[in-house]
Formats: sequence, C-alpha cells, structure tokens
Amino acid sequence: MVGQSRKWMILVATTWIQAFTGTNFDFSSYSSDLKSVLGISQVQLNYLSVASDMGKAFGWCSGVSLLYFPLWVVMFMAAFMGLFGYGLQWLVIQKLISLPYVLVFPLCLLAGCSICWFNTVCYVLCIRNFPTNRALALSLTISFNGVSAALYTLIANAINPNDDNLYLFLNALVPLFTSAVALVPVLRQPPPHSLSLPTDAVRRDSLIFLLLNLLAVGTGLYLLLLNSASSHASTARILLGGAILLLVLPLSMPGIVYARDWARRTIHSSFRLQGSTFNLVDVDDLELHKELIGSHEATSANNGILSGGIIPYCVSSGEKVGCCENVWEKDRLMVLGEEHPARMLVRRWDFWLYYVAYFCGGTIGLVYSNNLGQISQSLGYSSQTNAMVTLYSSCSFFGRLLSAAPDFLRDKVYFARTGWLAVALVPTPIAFFLLAASGTEAVLRAGTGLIGLSSGFVFSAAVSVTSELFGPNSAGVNHNILITNIPIGSLLYGLLAALVYDANAGSSNQEAFMGEASVCMGRNCYFQTFVWWGCISLLGLLASTLLFLRTRLAYDHFERNRNRTQSS
Repeated sequence: MVGQSRKWMILVATTWIQAFTGTNFDFSSYSSDLKSVLGISQVQLNYLSVASDMGKAFGWCSGVSLLYFPLWVVMFMAAFMGLFGYGLQWLVIQKLISLPYVLVFPLCLLAGCSICWFNTVCYVLCIRNFPTNRALALSLTISFNGVSAALYTLIANAINPNDDNLYLFLNALVPLFTSAVALVPVLRQPPPHSLSLPTDAVRRDSLIFLLLNLLAVGTGLYLLLLNSASSHASTARILLGGAILLLVLPLSMPGIVYARDWARRTIHSSFRLQGSTFNLVDVDDLELHKELIGSHEATSANNGILSGGIIPYCVSSGEKVGCCENVWEKDRLMVLGEEHPARMLVRRWDFWLYYVAYFCGGTIGLVYSNNLGQISQSLGYSSQTNAMVTLYSSCSFFGRLLSAAPDFLRDKVYFARTGWLAVALVPTPIAFFLLAASGTEAVLRAGTGLIGLSSGFVFSAAVSVTSELFGPNSAGVNHNILITNIPIGSLLYGLLAALVYDANAGSSNQEAFMGEASVCMGRNCYFQTFVWWGCISLLGLLASTLLFLRTRLAYDHFERNRNRTQSS
C-alpha cells in the first residue's frame, strides 16, 4: 500500500515539473524586447530560438548522465542550467550587464538543454513507477508541459502586468523552486517489487487515471477561459491561487479511490456489483501490453510469430505484383515492437516517412509559436501577444491530452496510432491557409488554436509511436534521433520566416523602429511565410498518411493477437 501511494505522489510531482518547465513556450512574450535590447535583425533573433530548440539535439546527454548520477541530481543539474541560461539573459534585457550576441546564443542553448533534461527525468519517473500504465502516465504528465505559458502569464501578471521582462526572471527561478518541491517524492520512490498490481489494483489505477484526466481537462479549461481576465494584478493573484489549487488537487484523487474501495470492502461488500468497474487496461491483456512496453521475453516471442523467429517485412501472396507495388511493400513493417538499433532504424522507409511527418507537422507548429510575438506585432495586435501565447499553450495542452485517445478508446473504436497521427496533422495546413487569407484577430486566434492543438498531439503521441514501431527498449535512442528534426526545422522554417520579414521591413510604408531594430508592419510580413508553411504542412500530412497505410497491417496483426488473447 505504501508503494502504491508513493507512486501517485511521484506522478503528481512529475506533472508539477512538466507544468513549470515548458519555458520555451513563452519565448514570444519577451522576444521583441530581447530583439530591441540587442539591436539585432529578425534573422539573428531566429538563430536564438534555434539555439533553444537545439537543446533537444543534446537530449542523449541527460540519458548518459543518469547512468552515473542519481535522478534527483540530474533534475537539479537541469534546474541550474536554466537558472544560469535564463538568468543571464534577464540581466542583459534589464541592461544590468552587457553581453555580445555571440555569448547570448550559448545562453539560449543552455536554457534549451535544461528543458530537455527535465523531460528525460519525467519520462524515467513515469517508466519506473508505472510499468503497466506507462502510456497513460506519459500522456498525462507530458500534457502539462503545454500549460507552462499560461501559468507563467498568470504569475507575471500577478507581479506586474506591464513588465514582459519578468518571463525570463521566472524562467530562471520557478523550475528551480519546483525541483525543490518535487525532491521529496523523487527521493522516496517505491521499490520495484511493490509496484506489481493484482487484479483489483489494475482496475483501481484505471479509475484514478480517468479521474486525473478529467481534472486535467478542467485545469486546461480554467487556464484557457480565465487567463484573459488576469490583466489586473489583483485578479491575476486570485486566478493564480485557483490554478495552484487545481495542481495540488490530484494528490487527493488516489486517497478518494482507496477510501471508496475500503468502504466497499468493509461496509457495503454485500451490495457490490460485479463487473461494473471501469477498466482501461484489461487484466487478460496485461501480458500482451507488456510486449509493447519493454519486456525482452515478450519481444522475442513476438519475433517468433512469423517464419521461425525472423520477421518478414513484406508478405508475398504468390501473385505477380507490379514495380510500384514492389517499391510500396519494400521493408514494410509487419509486426510491432521489434527492436531497431540506430543503424537499422535509418535504413527503414517507415522511419523516414515518420521523420518527414514530424518535421513538416509538429516542428512547424513549434516554429510558429516562436514567431507569435512578431506575428501579433506585425498584424497590429502586439497587446494581445501574451493572450496568443496562452492560447497556443493551452491548445497544445489539450492536444497532448487527446493523444491518450487510442488508449482510452481501443476497446470501442480501433484505429492505428499512426492513423490518429495523420488525423491530428489535418488542422495545421488549414490554419496556415486561413492565416494567409485573412489578418483579422479572430482568424489569428483560430489559427493559433488549431496549430497548438495539432502540434501538441504530435509531441505527445510521438513517444508511444516510436516505441511501437521501432521497439520499446530502443525508444530512448531512437526518439532522440527522431527529434533532431526540431532544431533543423527551427533553423530552416525560422530562417524562411525571418528572410521574408526582413525583406518586407525594408519596403516602403512598412518599416518601424524599436530601439536599434527594425520592425515590419502589415500582412505582407508573414503572408508568403504562411503560404510556404501551409504547403510544407501538406507534405507532412501526406507523409503521415503514407506511414499509416504502410503500418496499419502491423497494427491489425497486433490487434488480432490481442483479441485472440482476450477470447482464450
């Protein structure tokens, strides 16, 4: 019982870490001021956002560090990286110190590394403490990373609504404070043997996850709908208190469920209704579920399903097929869960379709969020920048929560997770073409919400997709290979936007000045960028559709095995 209660403490602590360490989402809130203080162009500002995203390219360092240091040490290493990286930027933007551009760049890189290291700590905590329901634990905790901008907006408005420079100061200190609060649960992790779940505990955990997801939806709606009312410090403080209460409230959920079970056993046992308990993970399906989440023995058994232990990636029907069909069937994934070392991974067509889908889908949404400050400013809505950042962050949060839909609905509506990924990318091109067609505030809000929803789903679902397609034991390395597209996309897409922006800033009647930096005003500043981004996101949608068509047989094969296990 002690081990079971401690793991829920760890889950709540992990949501706190995620909620307060998504500091890359508020870049747009202070980017214009940073550009003005440094006196740099839009292209140079883009390089700073790229530096922050480049932290993901060094994600493997956090994994290596966990081999030599305790988890809590790595967590505080991440906190001090952020303290140093963001803290010095705050001193620069306050003009308390003066640093050249070439030194601000590595500070942004260091700040980006801190975010990636925090994410690694959270992933490891979920994997260690929820071996059966890790997909649900990961989806729930990762989703809270999307509310960071909304929470930071509340905190900043509660202190001084007119000071955008506060974001850098908060980015430096709040993650360190959160790490200190989460330290006790992290140090008191339950031993692995206490995490094994009997039948009734599996059902109880499923109910707790359902309640926690419902509470998370309520938290997201609270931050999205009431954040616009936080422009006054007094109101912001009240709303911030409510947000903190909502973040603390999950601590009571396991206790309520445990108390309910105790009451049913001791007081109302004679009135118990058999078979009425809600269950996300069917008890008979646990062994098959373990196959997908990292059991080496189950993976070996899976590998032996076809042709004596060798998994064919193309199944011939004996009929003659054309050249195009041969190309389509080449290296086609037929079984989920096979381990792919990096050398094998990069030779798979499925991986490169997946890479392009992420590169042209989720990553382009992240670059859009990095440019939200300049987009709002160019359209004449600079006063709405923080509201737009909060909207994107909140919709990203809901997108991440929706990534758990395949796990909640798989017994009622079966659909391959790669199919869900393709559906999630549909709103992105629609949003960009809407933004290109109109520059009104309503369209800006609608486009921002759609892009946040789509990219949030991709970011959260990608961890599970990587594990399913290319093996759970290799997911740590393979996922870091996948997200190398983020700094590349940040550089290329951001550079495209910056070149268009600076070209229009130099045109007549569209240039203003803020300090030493030129500012582009008007719809033309981003019109071509939105058109290009819309076309690129269509390419991502096409790649994700092809990935679904190539992998659905593997998902069908897995689903048939699962149904066979349940019926036996």
